[in-house]
Amino acid sequence: PETWNKFAPYNPADFGISGERTEDVLWRITNGELDGIDPKAVVIMIGTNNIGHFTDEKPEWVATGVKAIVATVRSKLPKAKILLLGVFPRGSTAMDEKRQKVTAINAIIKDLHDGKMVTYLDLTNKFVDDKGDMLKDLMPDLLHPNDKGYVVWYEAIWPTLELLLK
Repeated sequence: PETWNKFAPYNPADFGISGERTEDVLWRITNGELDGIDPKAVVIMIGTNNIGHFTDEKPEWVATGVKAIVATVRSKLPKAKILLLGVFPRGSTAMDEKRQKVTAINAIIKDLHDGKMVTYLDLTNKFVDDKGDMLKDLMPDLLHPNDKGYVVWYEAIWPTLELLLK
């Protein structure tokens, strides 16, 4: 709540739903969820549940879903600038299979950055140590930030998001 309150002066809307995958978000945004709004900026972070729910999910498939979401947001909200966040790291080490899939997804979606309407930001280094091990004081379950992790997340995105809101 403390982190969310920092955004309050900007009248944010949170469209995140726990457990959603790229296809779920794509369905919602093509079926009315973005209708009638005109935000200055949109923050997108999606994809971890695709690899978390299905062991055979390929990073390329997830990245295709992220690309479709970005394209749909651009089409429906052409004036909005997009801050596309890399998928957060998961698993205890850089060698974790799901972490490697996250790294592969991020390597693909970073190319959506155009420096004008889409800005890509990867926060992996904020949640792992120099060896690539997850900072458990920020993500105790190796997937979700705790209160301290949310503060790190906010501090990492705010300078970029603030520029996009101008």
